[in-house]
Amino acid sequence: MQRIATTVRLNRTVLQLDDAAHARLEEYLAESASLLEGDPDPQEILADLEQAVADQCMRRLQPQQTVVTLAELAPALEEIGAVQAPGDGMAAASPSFSSSSAAMHVAPPSRSLQQVSQGAVVSGVCLGLARYFRLDATMLRIVAVLLLFGTGGAAILVYFGLMLLLPYAPLEAGGAAVRWLPAKCRAVMEYLRAKLGVDPPGKIAA
Repeated sequence: MQRIATTVRLNRTVLQLDDAAHARLEEYLAESASLLEGDPDPQEILADLEQAVADQCMRRLQPQQTVVTLAELAPALEEIGAVQAPGDGMAAASPSFSSSSAAMHVAPPSRSLQQVSQGAVVSGVCLGLARYFRLDATMLRIVAVLLLFGTGGAAILVYFGLMLLLPYAPLEAGGAAVRWLPAKCRAVMEYLRAKLGVDPPGKIAA
């Protein structure tokens, strides 16, 4: 019997990692924890770090991909950077996570409530809501289908309204490919928004 993936919880997010990615993540988190030994509140910083890793990995997953591999984890860790040890004077390194100043408690970046075309099934409403509220996209889609049948189809009007009101997130270079249906929905909705003069809502603080 061969183990295919390991399920891990990174702060509020549950991910599946293959063996190589799991080993690299354990190494990275162990290194980070050792660097924070002299910090007054290492658990909070590690929780922020875990959430940043989870967000970066989820952004890199391809449609229908459920297991994170080194191909997604390695660039995620590189983008996040290393934790700076307390009192470390190597400011030139400019790590993403620093514990040597008052900014050590990293706040999650502000984000907009948007539709996400890359990895979407229909238009990207569920994926956008899942990303904004940090929920599992698959579970949110299941709830949407149940509401569709439970409301006798009325939920379609709500979904269409969100399609029209929510702006689309910019397409990310190197991100997941956009399927045919989400691409068509995006084109139609952007055309209607332009015709109706629907202004995109401003950023909603996370």
